[in-house]
This record gives sequence, structure tokens and C-alpha cells, in this order.
Amino acid sequence: MLTRLAPSLAMLLLAGPILLGLTGTLLPAFGYLPALGGMHPTGEYLARLLQEPAIFHSALMSFAAGLITAAVSLTVVMLFVGGWAGTRLFSRVLHLVSPLLSVPHAAAAFGLAFLVAPSGMIARFISPELTGWTRPPDVLILHDAMGLTMMAGLVIKEIPFLFLVTLAALPQIRLAETRALAASLGYGRVAGFLFGLWPQLYPQIRLAVFAVVAFSSSVVDVATILGPTSPAPLAVRLLGWMNDPDLSMRYLASAGAMLQLIVTAAALGAWTLVERICAALRDSFAAAGKRLRRDHAIRIAAFAAMTLSATVVIAGLGTLAVWSVAGLWQFPHALPKDFTLKSWIAAGPRILSPLTTTLVVAFFSTLLAVALTLLCLAREDEKGRKVRRGTMLLFYLPLLVPQAAFLFGLQLFFILTNSAASIVALVFAHFIFVMPYVFLSLSDPWRAFDRRYDAIAAGLGKGAWVRLLRVRLPMLTRAILTAAAVGFAVSIGQYLPTVLIGAGRLTTITSEAVALASGGNRRVIGVYAFLQMVLPALGFLVATLVPALLFRRFRAMRV
Repeated sequence: MLTRLAPSLAMLLLAGPILLGLTGTLLPAFGYLPALGGMHPTGEYLARLLQEPAIFHSALMSFAAGLITAAVSLTVVMLFVGGWAGTRLFSRVLHLVSPLLSVPHAAAAFGLAFLVAPSGMIARFISPELTGWTRPPDVLILHDAMGLTMMAGLVIKEIPFLFLVTLAALPQIRLAETRALAASLGYGRVAGFLFGLWPQLYPQIRLAVFAVVAFSSSVVDVATILGPTSPAPLAVRLLGWMNDPDLSMRYLASAGAMLQLIVTAAALGAWTLVERICAALRDSFAAAGKRLRRDHAIRIAAFAAMTLSATVVIAGLGTLAVWSVAGLWQFPHALPKDFTLKSWIAAGPRILSPLTTTLVVAFFSTLLAVALTLLCLAREDEKGRKVRRGTMLLFYLPLLVPQAAFLFGLQLFFILTNSAASIVALVFAHFIFVMPYVFLSLSDPWRAFDRRYDAIAAGLGKGAWVRLLRVRLPMLTRAILTAAAVGFAVSIGQYLPTVLIGAGRLTTITSEAVALASGGNRRVIGVYAFLQMVLPALGFLVATLVPALLFRRFRAMRV
């Protein structure tokens, strides 16, 4: 009974809030919000939105961020996989990049900011010997008008995501055989991959690429930390209007959320056009007989870009850790004059409440997502067929629809039902975004499970539930805990759901860290951002250590 209802329940819990939220955002955009006296539809607020200063500039910046981030990230991953898959170096880079998936976007953005700022770690290491600087240069790097630093912060986080999604799809193509055939015909590694394997591989990761486009075009936390301010990207301006003390600004925020939905849809439409143009170019190169035998420079460049992105994230996180314990640290000194725990001691009392909320919400949203995912996959086994592509699209729906477009309406629903700023509402809001990642992380290991173990247990007279609880789940403990760690990390990184559904009364480490971005106290920011980094890492540590302890006496269960 549970397994039979699970897929429908999952669809209801994922698609229902989005449709409800979109409705709750659309109606106020046209002036209908009885709670604030809006009883008749009107186009006044849409017209007012279009008259906002630089609104089209904000929209264009969000549009460009979505396309450029996805294009750069996907190009790096595509060329690196094409040039190095199957090599020892590829495995080493995999071990370097994989842990970075757990780092929240805000923590990575803070790390990048602390590295590249005029008084950042890079400037300190090269000054004054190489630059002659004895004080920070007057150069606009953070919050630059073109949003280049913001896009760089997005790229260094989306590369690990797309890389691991691509790795999950690689076993479904005949990599070694096709590469050997291409080499025998005189094609270089990169050309053989692009002409022979990429057309098979890309359709399997296409939804993930769409998710990158949608997220990058509507991101709030990274844009707040690194993005321009005059004007800010569209999603940041929407949040400002939503939090305005003048409640009538909610009409304008809702109208802006509809514009954000249009911008993201336009970015996805433009991306499909880019796909067709790139496919046509690839086919024309293949028809012209381009073999790229000498692709060493391309391979080195792809390797350098991949390792650079990982190195920047790691170095940024290290810089956050140093700032959290830094004493007096004047420019251009490379290291602080002394180290102290004063920042941690001072922040301790303020951290306790958001830390508790963070852990409680992450735990229960992940627990719910893992349980529902297991039931959905068990039902898939009962029916004997995989989830259809249309159903998979529903799982990706929370990642494809801009958060601002439906969370505004969802917040209104919680307010009307007197459940806003409650733990239950916040857990549910986080679950919407945790569930897709948990399902995607767990579905492949579940389907790869050797069914002969089930057959043996059935032959011994064991029922379906006994086989599930006593055979399959114990053998998939590592995969389940890894998926739970991914969900835990996703919940910790949620910013906009926390700000809107928490209504300022429930705060998390992430929401507090981003709120500190406008201040200049790097030590306090270092404390919060360091915690942001550590909490997901602890989740993955548990996912590694628990199976090792449980199966320490079972050699075949060790990895």
C-alpha cells in the first residue's frame, strides 16, 4: 500500500507547492490580494514594474548569467571528460572535485570573495614584492557592474555538479570501444568523444544542464555576495521588494517574480537554440573530416580549468578558516599577526539558535526525502519498469522553476494558514529542493543492485518487505547514506526558502551568513561560512564512517 501511493505522493509534494505558489504569485502580480485590500485585477503593478529604474538591465544580467554559467561549466566538463576519461589523472581529479559538491554556494562565494578582493589572499601573497602595493588597490572586483565575479562564483560550483552528473551517465555509453574505433580512424581523443560519444551522453544530462541555467539565472545568495549592486540582478531586487516594510511592495515583488519566470524561461529557450547551433557546428566539422589529432593544447586547457576551479574553492575555504581565527591582520601581510578564538567565542551565543534550526530542518527534510525515495524506487521494482522521462521532469521541476517565482506565493499560503515561520513549514519548503537530489543520487545504485540476492531470499521463503529490510537496504547502506548526505548538504545551502518561509523568525547558518555579506567583519563572516562548509562535510563523513563500522567484519561489503 505504501509503495503504491509513494509515486503519487511524491508528485503531489513536488508539483503541488509549485503550482500553488505560482498561483499565489500570479494573482498579486495582477493586483488581486484580498488580505491587503486588492479585490479587483489590474495591470497597474506590471506597468509600475516596467517603469522601475534599470529593470531591463537587471533582467538581462540574470539572463546572461544563466547562459554564460552553463556554457562555461559544460564546456570545461565536456572537454575534460573527452580528453582525460579513463586515465589515472582523471581518477585523481575525480577525487579532488567530488567532495566539493557538498560545499554550499554561499560558502564557495564567500571563499572566492576572500581570495580575489583587492585586500584578499591573492593580493596579499603577491604584495608588495610583485605589485608594489602597500595598501589595497582601488579596483572594483567584487560587485563589478558586468557580474563577472558572480558568474565565476557560479561556475566553480556548477563544474563539480555537472562533472558528477556526467560521470553517472558515462557507464551507459560504450566509452572504451567507441574511443578505440575513433582512434583507429585517426581522430584525436577530444574529437572522437565529441563526434562519437557526446551525442549519446548529452541527452542523459540535459535536464541537469537546464537546472544549472535556471538556477544561475535566478540565484539570490551568490548574487548578494558577489553580484553587482547598481543595479542588482533581478532576483536580488525581488527579495528587497518582498522584505520592504511597505506591504504594498508585495504587489511589485509578485510582478517581478513573474518577470523572473519569463527571464528563466527565455534563458532555457535560448539554451535550446544554442544546443541546435552547436550540434550543427559539430556535424559540419565531422562532415569536413576534422580529426583534431593534435589536441594536446585543448586537453591541457581543460585539465587546467578543471583543477583551477577546484583549487579556487579549496583555497577559498581555507581562507575562510584562517579569517575565522585571525587576530590583527593588516595589508599586505600574507598571514595574521596572531591567531585567536575571540570571533568564535563572541559569535557562539548567536550561533546556537540558527545552528539548531539548520540541523533540525536539514535532518527531517532529508529523512522525509530518503524515505519517500526508497518507497518510489520499491514501487518501480514492483511495476518492473523505470521512471518515465515525463515523470523525471516532474522530479526536476523544483530545480527548473525559479525559486522566487513560486516561493513568494507559497509564503502567502503559509501566512494565510497561520503556519508561516514554523519548523514544519520550513522543513516542507526545504524538502521540495532536497527530494530531487536525493532521488537522483539514489536511483542509479538502486537500479544497479544485483537482483539475484532478492531471488535467493525469495527462494528461502522471505516476503517482499523482509527482502527489502533485511537484504537490499543493508546492502545499499552506503548508497543510502551518501544520498542522505547530499540531501543534508542541499538543505544547509538553502537561502531563499529559509528567508521567505522562515519569515525572519527562523534563521539558519546560511541565511545569517548571507545577511552578514553587507557588513565588513570578515572574521564573523569566516565563522559562519566555515560552519556552512563543515556541516555538509560532517554529513559525508558520517556516510563514509558508518558503513565502515557496520561492515568492518564483512570484507565483501567494504569499499
